Amino acid sequence: MARKSNKDRLSNEINAGSMADIAFLLLIFFLVTTTIDVDKGITVKLPPWSEEEVDPTKLNKRNVFSVNVNALNQLQVRGELMEIGELRQKAKDFIINKDDQGAEKPTKAIISLKNDRGTKYNTYLEVYNELKAAYNELWTEDLQRNYPGYSDTEYNDKLPLEIRRALKLKIPFVLSEAEPTAFGDEG
Repeated sequence: MARKSNKDRLSNEINAGSMADIAFLLLIFFLVTTTIDVDKGITVKLPPWSEEEVDPTKLNKRNVFSVNVNALNQLQVRGELMEIGELRQKAKDFIINKDDQGAEKPTKAIISLKNDRGTKYNTYLEVYNELKAAYNELWTEDLQRNYPGYSDTEYNDKLPLEIRRALKLKIPFVLSEAEPTAFGDEG
């Protein structure tokens, strides 16, 4: 029988010493180049936490624009069914008291938003966006009417801070969100 040389024995092996290095480099490459989608929510500034007892204030019903979204994603505004497309204009009319059915004045207007736990998130966002858009349109109208240099400018975060503050003092964005009701319990 012929004797095998060392050269014959080594030819059957694969040098895997650098495989771990290559796999590690590929892993690092994919971790660095991959983007992760970040969920974005609604930016809302919450009031500071307080241990003090809340003083229950009697609100004039006239100054409250109640918006309810039930488990069937139906919109009810001040007791009447409404389509989401109508909400923005109705909210604007309420805030500026267009037909004497709205708030006494814009600084006293309160929008109350209440939804059901069964409400679809998309519906909730549509309603919230319409309410926010109503305020943005009112701020834009006031900006264009009372600030001559901004007659063709829409309200945005790039406006000078003092102008944005003045607009929000005239027409403050007051949205009260109630705790969602149990699924199917619109009460």
